Amino acid sequence: MDDSPSPSEPSPELDLENLRALKVLGKGAMGTVFLVHDPSSDPSARRPFALKVVDKSALSSKLDAERRARWEIQVLTRLSSPNPHPFLPSIMGSFESDEFMGWAVPYCPGGDLNVLRYRQNDHVFSPAVIRFYLAEIVCALDHLHSMGIAYRDLKPENVLIQQSGHVTLTDFDLSISLKHRTVKPNDAVSEIEAPEVRRKHRRNLTRWITIINDNHKNGGGGKGLKKAKSARVSPVSRRKPSFSDGERANSFVGTEEYVSPEVVRGEGHEFAVDWWALGILTYEALYGTTPFKGKNRKETFRNILTKTPEFIGKRTALTDLIDRLLNKDPTKRLGYHRGACEIKEHEFFRGVRWDLLTEVLRPPCIPSREDGDLTEKATARGGVSVREYFQKLRSPPSMPPSPDYQLTEF
Repeated sequence: MDDSPSPSEPSPELDLENLRALKVLGKGAMGTVFLVHDPSSDPSARRPFALKVVDKSALSSKLDAERRARWEIQVLTRLSSPNPHPFLPSIMGSFESDEFMGWAVPYCPGGDLNVLRYRQNDHVFSPAVIRFYLAEIVCALDHLHSMGIAYRDLKPENVLIQQSGHVTLTDFDLSISLKHRTVKPNDAVSEIEAPEVRRKHRRNLTRWITIINDNHKNGGGGKGLKKAKSARVSPVSRRKPSFSDGERANSFVGTEEYVSPEVVRGEGHEFAVDWWALGILTYEALYGTTPFKGKNRKETFRNILTKTPEFIGKRTALTDLIDRLLNKDPTKRLGYHRGACEIKEHEFFRGVRWDLLTEVLRPPCIPSREDGDLTEKATARGGVSVREYFQKLRSPPSMPPSPDYQLTEF
């Protein structure tokens, strides 16, 4: 069976030797993400971008990692054409050699939603801020589902903040191509306004939604951040490996605390797993913890199958949304029958102007430009060769690394 999501134009070819790494943005099972620039076209690194590099020599114990990397490039290439979505990444180029495979996407200087939450007072978001980020995530998932792609890895660490303050999803190696459940046009939620009316809503968040009073305090400036660890579940397929399993998938994938009951039970799953994960993410944004976390994986999975989420205080539109997204029966879960349309119609999103999301010029958080000093220092040294960075990692430690290889980890 063909694993490709659909025919699409190949991404532009990158030359790894021309790229210089300024810092390490993150490391994971799939590879290392660098902030890079091309000195020939951007000597002052004013337009750096993120480069994810897979070291093939380190994949001996992860037989499917290379296949997953190729799949992510295919998905990103498809997302990039013909009309990129504002809350999903576009691939800027890719490369492959005997040693490495990599691809570039725009850099998101605001970090991820988990880091941003830790910067808030009490490490939680206010309902108004949750509404903003959820609305954009819903739109991103809606677009993926319309393309027949189940994301299957929604979690705060995979929701990045662009320079504009809007979100973008990342990491598509666990996604899968499924047959799309048709949503009738008359089920869609839309709002048509004249241009002169639209212009009135372009300036700030408060005009994007109906103001709803809440008792949460939303502050910033938390220091000493500790990024919460996530336990990613490796994709162990119960069938022949494929990213195109049709109506339902049978792979066991995701992050432990975000895995849906149907995945734990191994009974097959489809797009509703993303709406379950949205419920977990929303609960964590509101309370600072996930609802089913146990002392170990076994207890977490037992809680997912048997426990009901606990809510504090009186029931609100937000807790009702979470409760309906966390229905353990996927056929009764909000979003199962009519997709994102059902979620957009929920009371919690009353007043949201879905067609104006991209026009909000003052989202809850606008990333600062504090990376400027680091970029200037890095470019003054000329940056680091990505190839030499990996070669240094493979070499036995015989002496302290030279300053050229002391890449800052973000």
